[in-house]
Formats: sequence, C-alpha cells, structure tokens
Amino acid sequence: MDTMTKRVVKGAMLLTIAGLISKVLSAAYRIPLQNLTGDLGFYIYQQVYPIIGTVMILSLYGFPVAISKLTVETIKENKPLTMKHFYFPLLLILFSINSLFFIFIYFASPFIAESIGDQQLQKAFQLAAFLFLFMPFLALLRGVFQGKEEMKQTAYSQVIEQVFRVTIIIAVAYFIFTGKLELYRIGEAGVLATMTGMIVAILFLSFITWKRYKREKVMKHVNIPWRYYFYVCVSIGFIASLNHMILILIQLADVLTLVPNLVEYGLSPIQAMESKGVFDRAQPLIQFGIVFGSSFALALIPAVVQGMEKHKENDLYVSIQEAIAVSFYIAFGATVGLIILLPETNILLFTNTDGTRSIQILVLSILLTSITITACAILQGINQIRQPVIWICIAFLIKLVLNELLVPIWGIGGSAIATVISLSILCSLILTTLYKKLSGLSIFKLVNWKAFFFANGGMMIYLLLVKGLFTVKELSRLQIGVYVLFLVFSGAFIYLLLLLRYKAFTKNQLLALPFSSKITKLEKFVERKSNR
Repeated sequence: MDTMTKRVVKGAMLLTIAGLISKVLSAAYRIPLQNLTGDLGFYIYQQVYPIIGTVMILSLYGFPVAISKLTVETIKENKPLTMKHFYFPLLLILFSINSLFFIFIYFASPFIAESIGDQQLQKAFQLAAFLFLFMPFLALLRGVFQGKEEMKQTAYSQVIEQVFRVTIIIAVAYFIFTGKLELYRIGEAGVLATMTGMIVAILFLSFITWKRYKREKVMKHVNIPWRYYFYVCVSIGFIASLNHMILILIQLADVLTLVPNLVEYGLSPIQAMESKGVFDRAQPLIQFGIVFGSSFALALIPAVVQGMEKHKENDLYVSIQEAIAVSFYIAFGATVGLIILLPETNILLFTNTDGTRSIQILVLSILLTSITITACAILQGINQIRQPVIWICIAFLIKLVLNELLVPIWGIGGSAIATVISLSILCSLILTTLYKKLSGLSIFKLVNWKAFFFANGGMMIYLLLVKGLFTVKELSRLQIGVYVLFLVFSGAFIYLLLLLRYKAFTKNQLLALPFSSKITKLEKFVERKSNR
C-alpha cells in the first residue's frame, strides 16, 4: 500500500471514528435531557429536532460530498482553488439554496405550529430556520478539506460541533429542572446549541484555512461553470445525505401528525404531548442500534466501489454480500436483545415503563433501517442514486397516511406499527432495486443461517433465563444499571461467541468489526476448543 493510499485510508478511518463518536453523543444526551425535563420537555425538543437533524446531515454528509467532488476535479485539472473562481461562487450557490429553506421554514412556522397543535413552538421553528444560513460556510470548508484528502480537519470539526451542542443542551435542561428557565425554552436552546456548535466548527476550520492561505494566482478569462456547480450541489448534495435522513423523515411525519391524532384518539392536548415524548424515548435506543448495525457494514462499501471500478463482477457481488451479512447479524442481534431487555432499559434510562410495548414494536426499526442504509450506500457506490430517493419519499408518504389511519385507533402503538410498515416497504423496495440493478446477485448468500439461528436462539434463552431468575421491582436505579449492563455485555458476548463458533464471518467481515484483531484471536480460541 503506497503512502497516498495509506493516508486516504487513515483519514477515512478517522472520519468514521469521529462519526461514531458524534452519533453516540447524539443518542446519549437525549437520556439526561428526558430525565431533567420530563416527557413533555422531551416532546418539545423532539418536535424541533427534525430541522436540526436535517441541517446537521446536510452540513456533514450532503453538501460537503458535492464540494469534495468539485475540489477533486479542480485539482486534477491543475487549477488553483481561488476565492474568485471557486470559493465565492460555491458559497453563493450554497447560500442561495439554503436561503430557500430558511424563507420557507421561517414564514411557514406559524402554520406548522398551528397544524401540529402547539403554537408555543412557533418561535423555536423560526429560530431553527436560521441554521440553514450557517450551513454553507461549514459545508464548503469541510468539503474542500475532504476533497484534498485531509479528513482530520472534518473529523475534528464534527466532534467539536457535537461536544458544544450537547454540553449547552444538557446545561439548559438542568436550568429548566431547577426552575430557572421555562420548559418551552428547551426547543429554542436545542437550536441555539446547534448554532453555537456550527459557529465554533466554522471558526476552527476557517483558522486552519487562513493559516494555509496563499496569495492567489492571477487567472484571466476563466469561465465559472455556474450551471455545473449548481447541478452538483443540488443533486449530489441532497442525494448523498438522503440515506442518512431516513429516520429523520419518519420523525418528521410524527411531528406533523402524531399529536393531533392522539387528541382524536381521546387524549387531552397535554396528555398527547406527553405521549409523544414517551414515544420518542425510542429514538436514542434506535440510534444506538443503527450505529452498530450499519456503521461497521459500511466499512466494506469501499470494496464495492473498487469492484465496480475494476469491472470485476464477482468481487463486487462478494463485497455486497459481506456488507449485507454484517449489517444483518449485528442489527438483528441488537434488535432481539433490546426487545427482551426493553422493560428494564426503560426503567433504567427513563425511570418508568411507560410506552414499553410501543417502543418494543418501534425497535424493529433498527434491523430495517440498518439493512436499508447499507443497501442505499451500496446503490450509491455503484452509481445508482435516483431510485432510492423516490423510494424514501414514498416511505415518508406511507408513514404519514398510516399515522392518520392507525393513531386514532391505537394511539402511539399505531404510530409504531406505521413506522415498521413504512420501513419494511422501504427496505423491500431498496433490496428489490439492488436485485434488479445487479442481476444474479444473491443478497443474503453469505449469511450463515445455522450460525444466525444458533446465536440468536442461544442469546434469547440466556437473557430470558436470567430475567426469570431476577426481578428489578425492588432494586435501586444504580442496581438496575449494573444488572442491565451485565445482561447487555454478557448477552452480546454469547451472541458473538456463537457466531464465531459456527463460522458466521469471513475474513473481510471480521476486519470490518471493531477490535477485529481481538475477535480474530477469540475465533481461533473457540475453534481450538470446538475441535477437541
């Protein structure tokens, strides 16, 4: 492996690690947020979150990818990245696109707040619209660094942004808990915290750029490809980020429809809002599951791209099958384990068992979303990007319709069922598209079904036996924490041990897992023991 390739691989790995840290932080802070502000405070924050989440994804996975592509192309043409011909035109295009989002959300905020049954959220929505005006600066800087194969700066900016955001949100939640701020300030605080994180990240990247800035070369008669710049920013900018926005779109459907339909179900407005907060308890749990269900499978995607570029169909198929298998094993295990442990987990994280049954249904989203994200990334890797966009939009519309039909009948349980149905349809459509684009591909060919059933069966029996021996009713929260963590780690270890015992993983799949060297040693140990 040459020096350049090593640098790229190291940078990509750093970006992956930063992404994992950010995703874990993004999931973890919601737990103290709910504990400090209650289900009603959590509802308020979650109503604004789809806008915040959209901005964060577009500024990290969307527009930077487009800018990165343009940076690479400009450098290959031996053209300097000048302020006049590169930075300013792209900043103007990004600012124009995001200004449309700002104008729409800001002026539609009164209507949105009224339609979802909570006028007090209008100010938070209007404030959230301003986030789109900061995005162009952050996306441009990140994209240029990525285009220069300097992933370290983007990775650091991502973690810095998330740390500032989470710290401010938790601090404001504490002030609300102590009575120093009103409850509805948590929605506005979430926006301001995100804005602060973005500003700090922009200043960090700007400082590095300024330190390296050189006097521009004089370039005469250079045409700026405005149309091409705009096309790349809009097409790649949105498409590259859409598979990361699946859950946000589903949450957006709940923001728009859940509370009014819960009122129709028979709850008072306040009860409906609190029930939405209870329902949203599932989000950090699902986010944790998806981080582990898809992130390590996505580490195999570069091999898919290489197989495509080298026109080696067999290598391409094997890489796809390995990515799907890893996602399937991890996501299914996480889903089953969390469903079994959900009553205890709900008490540990959120102090009571409210909404347990609905959240257990909703946890199926981990499996469905993990496979969908992996398959979308594969389609993107083989330059098939339009069809998934259509399917994701259709899934969003299905979720909206099903919420209108099922929530008035079954409450938050109806919304959980609507989510699972819409994601099941989306997953089926994405996998069908993958089949059609790659005729002859057997997606689940490398899944070792014997290992899969033994591992899941063994883990389920173990968890249910231990749960049958102990009850958590009289335990303190700290004791429940120790109990749940023990079950999580021991259950995961048994699941992994059985997968290794029945040779579920190929060598490439093992390398995609965290602590791959230790897992490989464990596999050899298990193999020696089983051969005796």
